[in-house]
Amino acid sequence: MSTAQQQAREQQRVEELCGAAVRALTGDRELHMRARGLYRGRQRLALQAPHLRTDPERDDLTDHRGAADGMALRLLHSDPALHRSLCPDDPVQRLIFDLLEQLRVESLAPAARPGMANNLVQRFESWSRQYHHAGLTDSALGILLYTLAQVCWSRLNARRVVAETEDLIEATRAGIVPLIGHDLAAMKRHRKDQVAFAAAALSIAHQVHAWIEEAQSGQLRDADDAKEDLDSRTLRFLLDGDDGDDAAMAVAPTGRSEVFAGADAGYRVFSTQYDREFAAASLVRPALLRELRERLDRRVNDQGINIPRLARRLASLFAQPARDGWVFGEEEGTIDGRRLAQVISSPTQRRVFYQDRYRPIPHTLFSILIDCSGSMKAHIEPVAVLVDVLVRALQQAGVSTEILGFTTGAWNGGRVQRDWMARGRPQHPGRLNELTYMVYKDADASWRRARPAIAALLKPDLFREGVDGEAIDWACARMRGRCETRRLLLVISDGCPMDTATNLANDPFYLDNHLKEVIARHEQQGEVEIYGLGVGLDLSPYYSRCLALDFSQGLDNDMLGEIVCLLRGGHRR
Repeated sequence: MSTAQQQAREQQRVEELCGAAVRALTGDRELHMRARGLYRGRQRLALQAPHLRTDPERDDLTDHRGAADGMALRLLHSDPALHRSLCPDDPVQRLIFDLLEQLRVESLAPAARPGMANNLVQRFESWSRQYHHAGLTDSALGILLYTLAQVCWSRLNARRVVAETEDLIEATRAGIVPLIGHDLAAMKRHRKDQVAFAAAALSIAHQVHAWIEEAQSGQLRDADDAKEDLDSRTLRFLLDGDDGDDAAMAVAPTGRSEVFAGADAGYRVFSTQYDREFAAASLVRPALLRELRERLDRRVNDQGINIPRLARRLASLFAQPARDGWVFGEEEGTIDGRRLAQVISSPTQRRVFYQDRYRPIPHTLFSILIDCSGSMKAHIEPVAVLVDVLVRALQQAGVSTEILGFTTGAWNGGRVQRDWMARGRPQHPGRLNELTYMVYKDADASWRRARPAIAALLKPDLFREGVDGEAIDWACARMRGRCETRRLLLVISDGCPMDTATNLANDPFYLDNHLKEVIARHEQQGEVEIYGLGVGLDLSPYYSRCLALDFSQGLDNDMLGEIVCLLRGGHRR
């Protein structure tokens, strides 16, 4: 297992624990942690304070819990609409105002929860030490903002400032406290009143901003470039929390599509004339298909996967008790009229009842949708092994399965783009490519019958571009036509939706925003459970339930265990 994969899994575990803590403290079931942010449903909550941003590489679980406890207290004790209405426009003043409001709510931690108080203290002190060790206290701006944070935190919580930097800030503290002492006392006095507290916090923010402007004007006269660089780095640390490279699993890039947001009709498709659906086996010569199947079998055998064990785990996950006839000769239940004579002939005989018999039956459809874009060719062999093993285990568990794939019929638009150009290139045409859907295994076919067709995944020239949103709609439509009571869709992809022609004719995030809309719509409908499996990429910007995997070390039983955990809800974002 690679270092990046280990970091991604550990981050997921920590986020799940912290999300559960926030839900428990606030009573809001819609809250969850995702990509180091707090979400309500699919909406990210803007809880701005420098020490709420954690780093998985530097911070331990107590730090993460401290940040989560701080977020929960912010939701419980702060009116976000009021805070936004009072928040200054200037970035530095807004930073100070956000920080002071966060310190206010943290000072309201209940005395009955000493563990929460300890978490909050450790988080603030850890952030303080990171700030200092980054060298940000070496400039006048850096030491000013740091001292202000220490003084306000100390005053509101009746605690000493961080011991490591107490001597360092003494001179700056002696200079600013007499000037803001009245406001500090007002904040302490009104910490349970957000409006009154905000007045004192705004006064401090305005005063500090005036000091900063004065100091910056002095720097311009001195033309000290090193100080300017240090000050800009300080502000990036406080405002953005980006002070280094993140070696963890990369997160799928995303953004806003103005074309998609501004379209009255929503997502558009220029033409569906050339869209096709194929049986995957029909696209590969039989001789080549046999060779690919032999190659896949060798890869599966080399992995040493315990398929029966995996099947048992999946069976316990999906099986639900269902009535299956009766059990006779029981000591309680419904009396069996055919056995009444036994009561007369043998009064001590009590086994004259019958009961309903229940057996675990997995009335479930599990569909696997594979991104067959060009970039997936580098990962398709381990993905094919994973799919083959999963389908075999699911069949042993009694679960119906199907394997689907999606790509495009051409690179860069193909015939659809040519039709668009022939019509004068109308503005914002929507999707500009011909879609190709492939069925590697349908739900009614057994794994043994579908074995050759599954190997078609290894044919590289079928991989072109990908339009994920429409593919998910297609897969969900197939599933809704089935009789199973539970339907799960596992999407395997290594990146964002990509179709060059569509992106150039609309904007770069057009397909990206459509994918988000499709997933959100299906999650709201609740007919299909959608899971994302990222191949070397964190797909959390799209999927609320997802897992990032690194196949560079191959497929093993631990990785399959992670997938089972995902399906159980262990990686719910």
